[in-house]
Amino acid sequence: MTDSLENQSQDNLENSLDQIQTLLAKMRQVEELVHRQGGMQEDLPDNREHTRLLAELQGRLDDLHPADIAYILEALPQNERRLVWNLVDAEQNGEILLQVSDSVRESLIQNMNKAELLAAAESLDTDEIADIAADLPRDVIEELLTTLDAQKRALLQSALAYPEDTVGALMDFEMVTIRADVTLEVALRYLRRLGELPDHLDKLFVVDHADEIIGVLPLKRLLTTDPEASVAAIMVEDFVKFRPEDEADEASQAFERYDLVMAPVVDASGRLIGRLTVNAVVDYIRESADADMLSMAGLQDEEDLFSSVWNAAKNRWMWLAVNLCTAFIASRVIGTFEGSIEKLAALAALMPIIAGIGGNSGNQTITLIIRGLALGHITTANARRLVTKEIGVALLNGLMWGSVVGVFAWLLYDYPALGGVMALAMLLNLLVAALAGIFIPMALERMNRDPAIGSSVLLTFITDSMGFFIFLGLATILLL
Repeated sequence: MTDSLENQSQDNLENSLDQIQTLLAKMRQVEELVHRQGGMQEDLPDNREHTRLLAELQGRLDDLHPADIAYILEALPQNERRLVWNLVDAEQNGEILLQVSDSVRESLIQNMNKAELLAAAESLDTDEIADIAADLPRDVIEELLTTLDAQKRALLQSALAYPEDTVGALMDFEMVTIRADVTLEVALRYLRRLGELPDHLDKLFVVDHADEIIGVLPLKRLLTTDPEASVAAIMVEDFVKFRPEDEADEASQAFERYDLVMAPVVDASGRLIGRLTVNAVVDYIRESADADMLSMAGLQDEEDLFSSVWNAAKNRWMWLAVNLCTAFIASRVIGTFEGSIEKLAALAALMPIIAGIGGNSGNQTITLIIRGLALGHITTANARRLVTKEIGVALLNGLMWGSVVGVFAWLLYDYPALGGVMALAMLLNLLVAALAGIFIPMALERMNRDPAIGSSVLLTFITDSMGFFIFLGLATILLL
């Protein structure tokens, strides 16, 4: 049922995008028609068809959730994005800026004046302002701090003080606290008096007079227990809590392990200072996964799908340059065996097979290792066993697929010895690929570098260079 609802929601979102794009295409056609008739750009708002399409577009945007508008903005070229952004209800600007990707947020902020940015930021909660603060101009942040009351200003400054990828950067301050010495009936009356509860609230935090947390009261216990019972009698004293300095990765793993909806965040003395919710954790996991995917592809930063050619090219230069250097090295390996290739032309046709299969096998290993490191599953105690297992997998695959390619080369060129060299080279390069797939990300992790960044580039360099060297070297020794 959940998958069905998700698919339906995605279908509805894609239909909304199609409708918006259709309206924008019709508006372009009207504009082109007016220009062909000699009209000026400023005449367009007076064109009845253009005005009707503009009104219909705004009406459709008004019916959409801010998250859906964010999705649509990310799928539009920059000129159409600006048009749609200008039609969005200003009251939704803050929520939309929070939902869009960092790169798209930057493009939207560039087209907003100071008053618009202040209004958008003021519509957000303190922790949400902190999420977009890095993209806001410094003068906007400074003026925003002067407009907030003392409590919100202190909370914002506190949130901004924590580094990215820590619990402090993800926490919010919408908490409901209760004392241990009151009855459940008093707690229920307190909740009814509040009227509106924070999102993702599944428990109340029980604190003492110094605001130190001493337990949590799950809502299901509150609702199903005798109202005359005290909070102290039914609260949970063994609960998961975090410090603001804790790594967000570790917190996300704890949320998954213990099926948490929210958890308290405390300072060094145990005083309650915020909470971490599953919503913030899921957003962090998604953003981390996106960043890892981009890093493995050699992209330095998140890239707007419709960024300028210049900005997109700059984002891709560094690892392309690294690739170029590694390709030159691989070419020199081949150049060392030019005489062998001249004597046996079949080597030139077969050597890409060795390098390609090695690269694919290494990528399988490196993906598993990076995932294991991210989840904290790889430790000093199990690392040796992991290496042994991956070497075993490489040996098995090398023997099986090496035999296949060896027979293939034998039948294709009617040269049994060439088939044997092919099989042996395949086995050796798969072993090299397995070792590279294990030790590249582990070495980067040891150097406090993100294992996802550049691992695939280094792996390709090793499997290509070593694949060529092993195959051509064996052929030179055994065949020529």
